[in-house]
Amino acid sequence: MEFPQTVDTTGCEHEPIRIPGSIQPHGFLLVLSEPDFRVTLASANAAAILEVPSPYDRSIDDFLPPVNGVSWRALLSQASIGNSPQQLGIVGPTGGGEYLALAHRHAGKLILEFERTAATSDFRLEQLHAESTEFLAALQASDDASVAQDAAVRKIRKLTGFDRVLLYQFDEDQHGTTIAESGNDLLPGYLGLRFPADDIPAQARELYRLNRVRLILDANYIPVPIVPSPNANDEGPLDLTYAVLRSVSPVHLEYMRNMGTAASMSISVVNRGRLWGLIACHHTEPRFVPFAVRAACDFVAQILSLQIETHERAAEAERRVKLRSLESQLLTSMAGHGTDYSAGLVENKQALLEFADASGAAVVVDQKTLTVGRTPDEHQLIRIAEHLAKHGNSDVVTTDCLTTELPFTRDIPQCPAGMAAISISKLHPSFVLWFRDEKTTTVHWAGDPRKPPRVPGQERLHPRKSFEVWKETVRGHSARFTSAEREALADLRNSIIGIVLRTAEENADLSAELQRSNKELEAFSYSVSHDLRAPFRHIVGYSELLRERAAERLTDDDRRHLQIIADSAETAGQLVDNLLAYSRMGRTKLAKRPVNLNEVFRIAQTDAMLDARGRRITWNIGDLPTVEADPSMLQSVAHNLLSNAVKFTRTRSDAVITVRAQETPHEYMVSVRDNGVGFDMAYADKLFGVFQRMHRMEDFEGTGIGLANVQRIMARHGGRAWAQGAVDCGAEFTFSLPKSKP
Repeated sequence: MEFPQTVDTTGCEHEPIRIPGSIQPHGFLLVLSEPDFRVTLASANAAAILEVPSPYDRSIDDFLPPVNGVSWRALLSQASIGNSPQQLGIVGPTGGGEYLALAHRHAGKLILEFERTAATSDFRLEQLHAESTEFLAALQASDDASVAQDAAVRKIRKLTGFDRVLLYQFDEDQHGTTIAESGNDLLPGYLGLRFPADDIPAQARELYRLNRVRLILDANYIPVPIVPSPNANDEGPLDLTYAVLRSVSPVHLEYMRNMGTAASMSISVVNRGRLWGLIACHHTEPRFVPFAVRAACDFVAQILSLQIETHERAAEAERRVKLRSLESQLLTSMAGHGTDYSAGLVENKQALLEFADASGAAVVVDQKTLTVGRTPDEHQLIRIAEHLAKHGNSDVVTTDCLTTELPFTRDIPQCPAGMAAISISKLHPSFVLWFRDEKTTTVHWAGDPRKPPRVPGQERLHPRKSFEVWKETVRGHSARFTSAEREALADLRNSIIGIVLRTAEENADLSAELQRSNKELEAFSYSVSHDLRAPFRHIVGYSELLRERAAERLTDDDRRHLQIIADSAETAGQLVDNLLAYSRMGRTKLAKRPVNLNEVFRIAQTDAMLDARGRRITWNIGDLPTVEADPSMLQSVAHNLLSNAVKFTRTRSDAVITVRAQETPHEYMVSVRDNGVGFDMAYADKLFGVFQRMHRMEDFEGTGIGLANVQRIMARHGGRAWAQGAVDCGAEFTFSLPKSKP
């Protein structure tokens, strides 16, 4: 099981970094069987430290004294031990020093690690608390992310005493850039330098994500192998993913020595489940950091991660709100041009360009183009559209290097560097395209990233030895498209198709294909309504029959189970009905006529009050306009919005529901506001999706289809629907209907 210090392997992806077969020598390790707590695996140094001939096949209580008067069997049986190493206490197996006992379970093994404690510690626990509190106060005093990052590296260097502490942030290509640094000038500074992704292979990054803190107190240590009991069955190598003493890759130790560091510690910054960055600590001499100090550093990193997440979410929310506003402007322009959506899109030139932060945009529909700003010529635009239609496998395409994605564009004079495209037809090469100019950047690498990691003629891995600044000028690339921008592009595409393209394609020469599709949909609807609803009715009926006939023989649990079956069947039936209604809503022909919204909301209010008997609700319904729309569909919209308002104010002793209207030159806007539980605006873009719920089913019933129906109905009327709210501060849902043309 020993992992030799010289590893001959063909690539970092093959290194057994989770199962090295050895530990670092500043402690010893035992693996215990349960429930007898006998030793099945041990590090080779355990017997000498414990001063016993052999620890194998013996209960731990046979050779280790109790901890604070508690036997190891009792201690391990009572402790709640998971993946994270848990402190059990200080033990002194020999006169040579004390060891901190740590326990965790992983992959079916109970693993005990005994880490040598320092003779003296620079910090007491109360001092660690004071330092952590001081760090929190520094964060609260500023909203600047860079201030928080600088404060984190300074605090960790103060806690640990390392010569240099760096904060790396990983980009989309997994390169790491040093964005904060604190040092004493004994080691060179790397602030602003980028380290290539190959320096930290993918499996190492995943290990950093799982096990947030790792200490290497001496880069020249000799690994201590882990040896199984002579009587144990071969169970394969021991997984040390979460171990604190885990031995590290010899290649990494060589990397440390090349960097001039004798000791290192890393603390992972994990943000929303991903490895956002690393706090790397380096020292010119071997250095031990007590477990309590490491835990305090991990706390600092987690607080920093929360601060980073807060800033990221705020920026994303601000960008999404801006994109949503621009999308509304574009859709309004399109609605004013009927089926000529191309003219509607390019009419609002500023909004179209700002939507993708572009220098040029084009709409390509069936060999015809309309352009705004700087774009390739018509011939090249059509060629790009045809290529995307033939080779594209996504409805939304983004690239920051167009010539790499579409090599033929290299022949375009002053070719744009980046492009975004959304497909607006499955039958024709029709796209909306945005183009971005080149953004020339200079990257300062910590060493030449192009140098091969292997010595020619040898298979053994060798880390690079030079970390001197190497400059690279990156050309031919634009700014990258963010996830928020890609989501907005997808939303705009759906809106375009939902509002306009259905009508445009129905009027084209696709009647035969559409008739076939409609027949299939009708057959599906018939099958669902007759083949699914009947079994659900049977389940409910027979559950009731069984409850009545076997009432005397049923226990309370039996009756509760039958009620759950009946309720679930009724919910499933309701879900089928709602799905059918949602499906029909997209195919039912609009029967527009003048509709008095006062009457529509009066009926919806009466229906909603049936579910609110005994509650105190204040209704504020203003004077509403008469609009041109399908009355049955508008009744469905009013019913959904008022029912939701009643439902989500259920926790309020005094519920207030307000309905008001606003008129603009082009549309009517009607809003329904409540003082209920509200929602997080960060998830507002998901509200109108099918099956999207902001609250638990246990708290508020529903199928998650009502708001999707609202949006679909508005889209069919050429309008839109949106929402605003805040957690525990109520919500406001608004829909708009365009005014009919004279």
